[in-house]
Amino acid sequence: MSEAAEGASPQIVDLEKGWKLCLVAAGAWSDPSMIGPDVEMLDAPVPGTVAGALERAGRFDRDDPMPLDGYDAWYLLERVGETPGPAVLALEGLATIADVYWNGELRLSSRSMFVAHEIDVQVTGRDRLAICFRALGPHLERRGPRARWRPQMIVPQGVRLTRTTLLGRMPGWCPSVHALGPYRPVRLVRPQPAEPADIRMAATLAPDGTGHLAVSFLAGDGARPALLRCAGVTAAMERGADGRWQGKLAIPDVAAWWPHTHGRPVLHGVEVEIDGESHALGRTGFRRIDIDTGADGRGFALRVNGVPVFCRGAVWTNADIVDLPGTRAAYEPTLRLAAGAGMNLLRIGGTMAYESNAFFELCDELGILVWQDVMLANFDYPAADGDFVALLKTEVEQFLQRTAASPALAVLCGGSEVFQQAAMLGLPAEAGNGPLTDAVLPEIVRALRPDVPFVPNAPFGGALPFSSNAGVAHYYGVGAYCRPLEDARRAGVRFAAESLAFANVPEQVTLDAHLPVPAVHDPRWKSRIPRDRGASWDFEDVREHYLGLLYDCDPARLRREDPARYLDISRAVSGEVMEATYAEWRRPQSSCNGALVWTLQDLMPGAGWGVVDATGLPKPAWHALRRAFRPLQVLLSDEGTNGLDVHVINETDQGRELTVDLTCLRDGRQPVVTGRRALTLAARGAATFAATDLFGAFFDTTYAFRFGPPAHDVTIASLRDGDSPTIVAEAFHFPQGRARALHPATATVALEEAEGGWQLRIGADRLLQSVHIDCPGFLPSDNWFHLSPGGEQVIRLVRTGAAERPGGELSALNLPAPVSF
Repeated sequence: MSEAAEGASPQIVDLEKGWKLCLVAAGAWSDPSMIGPDVEMLDAPVPGTVAGALERAGRFDRDDPMPLDGYDAWYLLERVGETPGPAVLALEGLATIADVYWNGELRLSSRSMFVAHEIDVQVTGRDRLAICFRALGPHLERRGPRARWRPQMIVPQGVRLTRTTLLGRMPGWCPSVHALGPYRPVRLVRPQPAEPADIRMAATLAPDGTGHLAVSFLAGDGARPALLRCAGVTAAMERGADGRWQGKLAIPDVAAWWPHTHGRPVLHGVEVEIDGESHALGRTGFRRIDIDTGADGRGFALRVNGVPVFCRGAVWTNADIVDLPGTRAAYEPTLRLAAGAGMNLLRIGGTMAYESNAFFELCDELGILVWQDVMLANFDYPAADGDFVALLKTEVEQFLQRTAASPALAVLCGGSEVFQQAAMLGLPAEAGNGPLTDAVLPEIVRALRPDVPFVPNAPFGGALPFSSNAGVAHYYGVGAYCRPLEDARRAGVRFAAESLAFANVPEQVTLDAHLPVPAVHDPRWKSRIPRDRGASWDFEDVREHYLGLLYDCDPARLRREDPARYLDISRAVSGEVMEATYAEWRRPQSSCNGALVWTLQDLMPGAGWGVVDATGLPKPAWHALRRAFRPLQVLLSDEGTNGLDVHVINETDQGRELTVDLTCLRDGRQPVVTGRRALTLAARGAATFAATDLFGAFFDTTYAFRFGPPAHDVTIASLRDGDSPTIVAEAFHFPQGRARALHPATATVALEEAEGGWQLRIGADRLLQSVHIDCPGFLPSDNWFHLSPGGEQVIRLVRTGAAERPGGELSALNLPAPVSF
């Protein structure tokens, strides 16, 4: 059932309360009549999971999760007082092998977590609904078609034959929390003949700016006139031979939907009038998305409404690995953080789970594109198994139908690292691809969402699927493979569907509350550090590699002698690497058209991959990405003996009058050379010029010629919008490395009450590196930033707790002591 149909008004009862749960050994009971009165039953929220119900009862520890694969889980609901008569039982998601009984009769056996079901039932007024989630263990042990390869990261291998999420099945990547239970809503629906039902919408945008909308629905018997309305345009609908009402609109110069970095994500309400009564069908947006492979045919870029969009964002994991929630309330805080960081694309990878309609509705509203993988990853899937393929087709068809009106859905991808896994084991190309990605999936997309580009797999496109210089890459040269920062250019990345994985350290407040143990060598700390199964290193080792490289120190010694400073530099370094890498990728001359960080959010508190921690608090790396993703941006790139290049980017839909100031400082405060340029950038425009063009004479900005001692230790580019004194973007270049620019400094901090809240006014006598603000109950508008000397920076404090007046400390890597406010 589509979300539009749910919101249209057949009589709907959400079966959320009154459920009871019991766990028994696998196969102990064949049907609900065997459940005796003496069985202990727990309260169970629905939608929800077995792990979530057990956790609420104090019987499940997500830090040390009990395996659930060996149990049958019985959910029971007694429903008294419903009006007798026919109804539809709608089950939107059952994880994973489930038998459904209505008044003792087996009505459904579900074999996929990703397929929704509708069952015609007869309500008596005294009804009993029972769902048995069968133990997955025996299914994971069954033998299927022989696999040509066995990925190491996922266990057990039998999960490839079962349509369930891989979350909880990847040791080292995520906690082993097994998905079990009715994790999506269960509803009792009484269709109303006069109401639109089974609503289907398709919105497209033509190159001439005309929006085209096609709508169809069922609305009972009778030849009643119907009118379709959207964006001020109305058209009569006709009833087809199949009983469906159908209508089309052409809307000239319709306000288009854009990713929020490039325009406004405009949504239009759609309504139908039947017998003089209006019915809201939902909202949609008009946009056009194409893949541009470039002049050489080897590239990959998304064009939205004819405009190239540099896609930046992250890979989505899950709102909560225990509950697997699908509500707006669960998604909204994290999605707003994604938009607030300037992310315009999120990818739901093939190791995760399809998200609910609420997720896509929020992305529609916030202007965030969604790259959706089909839930296939790493395995050699049984493409010749008819039952497997039928389940896969049903899940993809249902997903595309329920998100048919979503303008945010930008890409459907045939899965994650299947092609790569085969190629890395030396198998020929045809071993990875096959009928699923060559025929089955693209045919479904062409039939149901022809406006959504299909990508066969991620990564794909190069001489080898994982080659980064063609097609779509999973790029970890900078990151997991500890390559120098220059590798981001050398690799020739065209598009990275994932990249830049680090063990990102959260703020101290999160560690104090949820992981108050010594960093790194306490086993509880290490248990939260992600790693590839079987590897001799983890992603803390990766972060420490760049800590030593960028700050010219021994991480092990620093960790031992000054653990607090070790944590602060650890917090700073992953963000510094991310900013430097995106500066390389976003410069106008780059071959890169987009890159996503691995990942958006953590599943457990600790130094995980996420840039948002498991409590919902942004990590220092989030703030770095917020600066790296600015639509109005200034960047610096070290071109060696060619000097320092300045790049200015305007991705907005308005032309801008801009001013760039460039300053080289000695000892973090003394200007050695300065320059200024005013420039006009058209909408979606960019410009590049040499630093010496601003100075008017030669100056060794990159310290490439080394004629004598270096004259400066930092170059700062500042971008202003028009005549505004406010700096909208800054970039920093350290020709001798960041450690050489860590001069002891003095800072001033003034707390001010401003309209609508509080703010800090901060100044310093020298360059401050990685300024960080600790203010319990308030979130700074920027954090872990560099501060130029001589001026002032105003930081807004956004209230997140109950405190009336802010109070805390300001620190920086080169402040001898924190400054209180």
